[in-house]
Amino acid sequence: MSERDQSTGQSPPMSYYDGLYHEYATAILRLCYYYLGSREQAEDVVQDVFIRLISSGVTIRPGSEKAYLLKAAVNHCKDVWRSAWVRRAVFGSPALELTPDPNDIQDGLEKAELLTAVNRLRADYREVILLFYYQNCTIEQIAEITGVPKGTVSSRLTRGRQKLKEILEGK
Repeated sequence: MSERDQSTGQSPPMSYYDGLYHEYATAILRLCYYYLGSREQAEDVVQDVFIRLISSGVTIRPGSEKAYLLKAAVNHCKDVWRSAWVRRAVFGSPALELTPDPNDIQDGLEKAELLTAVNRLRADYREVILLFYYQNCTIEQIAEITGVPKGTVSSRLTRGRQKLKEILEGK
């Protein structure tokens, strides 16, 4: 998925990374926010992803940029989520706080309820739901990002939807 410039052995110019940042940072931030439930933590993850990319000096294979960066972000989010501090600070409190749009409070409440339900899913279900519905990734892209077969992604989506339905219906 990535490689150093084989002809010169040098890292790409900074403009390469600037272009990637401007094109994908918002999508990565959104995914990390949904995953972690904290804008500050999501911003930290985005920053870390790009710092690591620049530090490594790799060029991402054209056409794979979004998948590569989202995979890096998801992996970093998992590391943050697993940390003992996050477990103490987040569990037992709403994982995601949203302020409803004053013009449409009901819609805001429904979105908050849905995102709270998504955050109650197992990590593997939550991950595919977020990538599929919030990042508009295809099953093939999700398989590439998560490193699991397409059939597993489809199964997780189906099971994740069913679990969401159960959570939302209060079963």
